[in-house]
Amino acid sequence: MKAKLVTPVIAAVTLLFAATTMGSAGNGKADIGHPGVASEVTRTVDVEMGDIFFKPKSIDVKPGETLRFILRNEGSLLHEFNIDQAAAHAAHQAAYAARQKEKASLFQSGTRAPTSAGKMTNDAPNSVLIEPGATKELIWTFNTSTGLQFACNRPGHYQFGMVGQFDLK
Repeated sequence: MKAKLVTPVIAAVTLLFAATTMGSAGNGKADIGHPGVASEVTRTVDVEMGDIFFKPKSIDVKPGETLRFILRNEGSLLHEFNIDQAAAHAAHQAAYAARQKEKASLFQSGTRAPTSAGKMTNDAPNSVLIEPGATKELIWTFNTSTGLQFACNRPGHYQFGMVGQFDLK
């Protein structure tokens, strides 16, 4: 009985910590840039996602530049395009992992079926989830921050190389 209670509590604490860390690392705040406005777009960048890669692997940006990203998921898995720094990506990955553990625990305990355990949503302005075969758009204005990456933080994707760099020029 105690084990059934401990697992959800650990998952909740992990999610809280991850959310706090993501918020302090940027996650859409001014230190990584901000959502852009369509009328200010200076160029469009096509980004192809596959299982498990981004094409291109790096994108040149200028301070103050507003880019429109056309994000095409050519793979068979759900992918994410998230603009942030490495520490925030790590926190985001921890949140995904905690949510997966929570879902598995609920399924094993018979509390919920795996499909009703809830999905990890992503409503951060610097991130988009793209279903297989879908195309989505993100408009982003960059500032002078260095060390920005675009990454898929779905479990294991970043670790297998689904990460690219923004090169500030």
